[in-house]
Amino acid sequence: MVAALNLAITGGTGFVGSHLVGAARAAGHRVTALTRRSQAPRDGVDWVSGDLSNAAALGRLAQGADALIHVAGILNAPGEAQFEAGNATGTEAVLEAAKAGGVNRFVFVSSLAAREPKLSMYGASKARAEAIVSRSGLDWSIVRPPAVYGPGDRETLELFKMARLGVMLMPPEGRLSVIHAGDLARLLLALASPDAPSGVTIEPDDGNSGGWTHTSFAAALGKAVGKRPLVLSAPSAVLHLAARADRLLRGARAKLTPDRAAYFSHRDWLVDPARRAPADLWAPQVPTIEGLTETADWYRREGWL
Repeated sequence: MVAALNLAITGGTGFVGSHLVGAARAAGHRVTALTRRSQAPRDGVDWVSGDLSNAAALGRLAQGADALIHVAGILNAPGEAQFEAGNATGTEAVLEAAKAGGVNRFVFVSSLAAREPKLSMYGASKARAEAIVSRSGLDWSIVRPPAVYGPGDRETLELFKMARLGVMLMPPEGRLSVIHAGDLARLLLALASPDAPSGVTIEPDDGNSGGWTHTSFAAALGKAVGKRPLVLSAPSAVLHLAARADRLLRGARAKLTPDRAAYFSHRDWLVDPARRAPADLWAPQVPTIEGLTETADWYRREGWL
């Protein structure tokens, strides 16, 4: 049985972070989590008010932690400066707090987008953050999740909505890997253990050999909502046009930005088998069809779908 740890977590109120905090508490770990907004009291969780630009808050977060799991980051931003501040500069600040607080074990949540830094500002900022982590001198590990889905996710919600309507506009035909947020949370906890491998970059997925084509994943989403949607593969130019339209219609709330359209158009977002987690450390437990159905049911209960 793994000994209980004192875990410091950034991004604990977000989609992945909330799954991580829940999994950490279920495993008996004590959690200190950074938050920008007031949070309700929660057993075993100490909330630290602040953000990645607040050195004092980061210092309080790191104090006494056995490991720090850095989940927080910027997924959508209007320009390079904001991505740099949220993903690269923010990561550097968290690392400095970890060092000052005597934390040795550092787990960083990056993205598969970091593999192709020329495709998007988001991917470039994550690649810079990875470089900062790798030269930190700490006992580090980096996780590059593929597309993450699960209860609470507002990103893939858009795909579920299209599937329910019966017509899905997908990127140019290619392949992708996916992972359930619960499985990702278990991997992050495994890497926070003192005896976990260090100096590694791991690309996890759902265990589906060869990943998913965009068409097969759309069909799986349709099955989850009880539909057989018509799947339309949009050329890159169409995605960029849709991104401009989304920005005009929803402004800062736009989900499809030109930057995201750029990496959505890439045809290979499969994880690298050479970067899989060691089998004795972690393996996925959530079959994707079951996970998508569970997620659709959660959306319906919450009135999102």
